[in-house]
Amino acid sequence: MIERLRAITLFALYQLCLLVGILLMPVGLVANRAGLPFPFHRVVRRLKTAYERAA
Repeated sequence: MIERLRAITLFALYQLCLLVGILLMPVGLVANRAGLPFPFHRVVRRLKTAYERAA
């Protein structure tokens, strides 16, 4: 039961993170042009890995 709840929570966080990443894409593109790193992909990758391990 707890494992299922954890998997559902991680999936919801992963989906929310993807949405936030899409919404922040213009900010990331501007930061990239300015030479500033915008490592949002790390958050997405970590949540994806955590979800895949939980499922």
